[in-house]
Amino acid sequence: MRLRLDKIASSTANARVKADVVLGGEIPAVPGTVVAVRVLDEKRVYNKLEDVHGRMMTVHKGDVIAGVLGNRQALHGYSGHVPETVKPGDVLHLLNLGGVIGLATSANPQVGPPARVEVLGAVQTFPELGRRVGRPASINPGIVQPADVLGELPPSIWLVGTSMNSGKTRAACSAVREAVRAGFTVGVAKLTGVALKSDVLGMIDHGATHAVTFADAGLPSTCGAEVLAVARGCLNHLAAQGANLLVVELGDGLLGNYGVRDLLAAPDLKASIGALALCANDPVGAFGGKVILEGMGLKADVLTGPATDNSAGTESVGGLGMTAVNAVQESEAFGAALLGALGLRPVPTLKLARTSA
Repeated sequence: MRLRLDKIASSTANARVKADVVLGGEIPAVPGTVVAVRVLDEKRVYNKLEDVHGRMMTVHKGDVIAGVLGNRQALHGYSGHVPETVKPGDVLHLLNLGGVIGLATSANPQVGPPARVEVLGAVQTFPELGRRVGRPASINPGIVQPADVLGELPPSIWLVGTSMNSGKTRAACSAVREAVRAGFTVGVAKLTGVALKSDVLGMIDHGATHAVTFADAGLPSTCGAEVLAVARGCLNHLAAQGANLLVVELGDGLLGNYGVRDLLAAPDLKASIGALALCANDPVGAFGGKVILEGMGLKADVLTGPATDNSAGTESVGGLGMTAVNAVQESEAFGAALLGALGLRPVPTLKLARTSA
């Protein structure tokens, strides 16, 4: 079956899907399989889809889109999974803005029910030139190779949060900007979460020179996935690009099912953390995050996020033993605190001599 897609989701990027595709009826029911679906609902909330360039497009009823089968468990969004079997005609759901598709099991009232989609088939790829028989496309493997051994890394700033939407990406952007202003060449990685390009694109907008995510290693999300080899691969990939400072964001929260604690508990990854920022929504979350980290032998150097939005919050967390700095309102101080925790000073930059006319 041949058809033309209306929209191609960013989660499919590794598969390099074109607008005109050939579909097959045999669909591997595994995370990463690229499928074409028809949207069955017109939504007013959570009605966007990110394309492969990071642009948000409005999704309408009847649109035919390419997305990726995957799992999600989002406190402020949808939870769902890849069913045991997937076939043309099945009704599944759009689980995130990046085009991850699965069978929804739960929804946050603020975003309403997820958009239903009718499965049309698996997008086919034709890896052998001249062959007319294709095979189901997948985003795995990606441009990043998973690794069992972590190589030598430059100094690294890690950001963890009490949950999704706790200010991690905004804090990471501030950290990137201040590190770049201090003269560092910054590479960024998002090691856990669900596929979406906008987070790391924001970090690039703030000066990062290279960026990778778990999706570049072939995972539509890290929900219930083996994350250690993928994380090592992402960090090794960045180190090979020549960055002299890394900013690493862990999507979701410390108690989620996305592998955050697995990464923090791995001895080699844990040892690579040079400075650690904890993003918390409120003072109680800050306290809980501190306790969880301490139970893993870690201490946050800086506390940020909505818990530090004003003096009511910063005074409440004053006795927790962490430097409380709002990454958005006090970006320079936030960056200085993290670079200070790393023992780094600004890199001298070459100044051009002024010439006379």
